[in-house]
Amino acid sequence: MAGISSLGIGSGVLNSDLVDQLVAAERKPTETRLTQKTQQAEALLSAYGKLRSAVTELRLPMRQLSSPDNLKAFSASSSNDDIGVSVDSTKASRGAYSVEVTSLASAQALASRDVFADRDATSVGRGTLELSVGDKITNITIDSSNDTLQGLANAINEADAGVSAGIIDTGSGYQLVLSADETGTANAVSISVTGDTNGTDTDNTGLSRFAFNAGMDADSGLKETIAASDAVMDINGVTVTRSTNTFENVIDGLTFDIKETGTSTIKVSQDFGAVADRVQGFVDKFNALQSTIDSLAGFNAEAGVGSLLTGDSTVRAIQSQLRNILTRVVPGMENASVRSLADVGITTDFETGGLEFDRAKFEEVLKANPDEVTALFAEQGRTTDSQVEFVRSGLNTEPGEYDINITQAATQGQLVAGSALGATFDITDTNDDLALTVNGDITVNLKLTQGNGISQEALLDNIQAQLNANNALNAAGTRLQVGLDGGGNLTFTSADYGSDSKVALASAEDAALFGLDTNTSTDGLDVAGTIDGRAAEGDGQVLFLGTGNGGASGLQVRILGDQTGNRGSITFVEGVAERTVDLVTNIVGADGAIEARTNGLNRELEQIQESQVRLEERIAAYRERLVSQFTAADSLISQLNSTRDYVTQQLAALAPQNNRE
Repeated sequence: MAGISSLGIGSGVLNSDLVDQLVAAERKPTETRLTQKTQQAEALLSAYGKLRSAVTELRLPMRQLSSPDNLKAFSASSSNDDIGVSVDSTKASRGAYSVEVTSLASAQALASRDVFADRDATSVGRGTLELSVGDKITNITIDSSNDTLQGLANAINEADAGVSAGIIDTGSGYQLVLSADETGTANAVSISVTGDTNGTDTDNTGLSRFAFNAGMDADSGLKETIAASDAVMDINGVTVTRSTNTFENVIDGLTFDIKETGTSTIKVSQDFGAVADRVQGFVDKFNALQSTIDSLAGFNAEAGVGSLLTGDSTVRAIQSQLRNILTRVVPGMENASVRSLADVGITTDFETGGLEFDRAKFEEVLKANPDEVTALFAEQGRTTDSQVEFVRSGLNTEPGEYDINITQAATQGQLVAGSALGATFDITDTNDDLALTVNGDITVNLKLTQGNGISQEALLDNIQAQLNANNALNAAGTRLQVGLDGGGNLTFTSADYGSDSKVALASAEDAALFGLDTNTSTDGLDVAGTIDGRAAEGDGQVLFLGTGNGGASGLQVRILGDQTGNRGSITFVEGVAERTVDLVTNIVGADGAIEARTNGLNRELEQIQESQVRLEERIAAYRERLVSQFTAADSLISQLNSTRDYVTQQLAALAPQNNRE
């Protein structure tokens, strides 16, 4: 830079200011061009970002409409606030029900008969308590570390046995109280004692004072202060029992929450307004997209001015593809009364390109043709066999009709006793334990209610109530049904179908009492057959085709019943909403048109940046060249000036001599 600061000393002209001016003049055309290209690319990226956002916003409402369940919204009402009802629209259907609640579920409560003088010092007895609650059995040891009323209560609470313990100060002493954590007869408490150090295990002294079961003497052990009870409700004259005050899956899609006994009329009706709201959401998002496109790609004819994306091929392609889906007749519905969006009151405003929604017409058509409106929007499989259900399609499933043939119906796993069940039973602590293994990894422990002369029907009811309330089964989302076969043999049948459906006897204190000393366990079978003439795979009752199987690839159907052979056909219809979701996903996806365009613009910005770097390198070299040239010229001029001054001086010196001569 020292060279630059000394420029012009010789010439007075070739200075650093002149270098800066020449460099700026050299830089300006290229820099202006690169700046304009950068601004253009960044503006286009911003525009495509807005377009992507607007297109993506269209996906959510269309995804909602692509689900058949969302086009069948239902509402439920109860005439009695104490008998509440809620609805799951994905499962419900229209109907009216007369309901009478005759009993509420309650949790069993027990109390000690003895009143203790204190809670922290007096011995209660030592030994082992076995608490049986539902399918859960817990052993609690009482020894010198907890041999008090408070110690006993603490041991029970810490054992997580399904029972809570407390101590009540009666004013004249202390009593132990127990309550089951869960309501219902299946969660009734049974307590037995072993190793009582203060007497026998059943003499009502020492620890045996805290024993309890339904068959005990009235004056022995704990006393029952509240009996365990189930909730009982009659629905259109059919009695239904549950262990809690919440009734789920009694009627598809309805859940009852009861607070008091009484009667109610339940009405379930389709909520056409809720469906229309979802359609309005789609229309609003589409019109917002159209407004975005107008702002980005519109043309002002009066001013003769276009917008940033006017004439853009990507925008034109998006509009064309959406217009094609939203205005066409849905394939497979050519002969239906509802074939296009216009048939349900959704039309195009040809001046603005937006959609107009006639809500009243939509609700009218939906009420008259619910299945066809559903097929118009959502994917749907229409089967000719009422026991064949459409489950879902795959990414490559094409609209069309496909034949179904079944060679093996799905079956359930089952355990069958080897001999007939007796008529009456004496259930004691020597034969009340029964354990099953379900689906290979679920252990179900049953503790039968003790008593003498129990009828076959009462025994089956007791077993079924415990199965319905079984925590292991409920956690796994499965069920087990007890019953009798044609020969009167006891059966346990899994609610699941397929090769994973299994039931086996794990243990029984007296298997022969129930005919289970010999038994047969049969695993379930998966459905087998063909779809569109191609061998399909089975998973329980679901028959499906994998990829690479033509137009039916990815198609899944559920086969009910046990009929084999020809099961008719399924017509797959891909509605407007489903096609739109697929289109939007393709447009905004990693391989979509917008992504390709933005990737191109980002590459262009990278190239501009590289050009900017090259410009800086060229300008730096140009500046160095100018400085070098100016320095050389300045040096030469300086030398010439020095020569001029010397000559001038010499001439001046000669002048006086010439004058003297």
